[in-house]
Amino acid sequence: MANLALILAEGAAEPTAFGLNATVWVSIAMLVFLAILAWKGVPKAIATMLDNRIAEISRQLNEAEALRLEAESLRAEYEAKLASAAKEADDMRARADAEAQALVAKAKADATALIARRKQMAEDRIAAAEASALVEVRTAAAKAATEAAAMLIADKHDAAADKVLVDQAIAGVAKG
Repeated sequence: MANLALILAEGAAEPTAFGLNATVWVSIAMLVFLAILAWKGVPKAIATMLDNRIAEISRQLNEAEALRLEAESLRAEYEAKLASAAKEADDMRARADAEAQALVAKAKADATALIARRKQMAEDRIAAAEASALVEVRTAAAKAATEAAAMLIADKHDAAADKVLVDQAIAGVAKG
């Protein structure tokens, strides 16, 4: 309590105007200032400015949301395109593998057929060579036999034997 009395005693010693101390005058000045601000429409101007700022921020948020949605749709579209391209690449790879396998199988079949044809051609050539050699051997054998027979006949057959053969041939023609 003694402190309160001390404070009041000190407050009473301050200079006053119209019986009011400095704190009251500051309060009155502040109220007058606020009243002038209210009378001039400053709160309305501040509210309008804040409303405009809120509207601008809202517009920017809406624009950002639209951009986000557009970006998400683009991302989804490109992911779909990427998946489609990957599937198409897999399909192309599978077709290429199938074509390669078909080409390999055809090449093997063609090679097998070519080998068979060449083998048949070689066998035909061998058979022709054998036939030709057989004909040559027969011709040589016949020629050798003819020559041997001619030599034997020449050695063992004389003019008297020829006369007997000629007479027999004539007799055979006369009977016939």
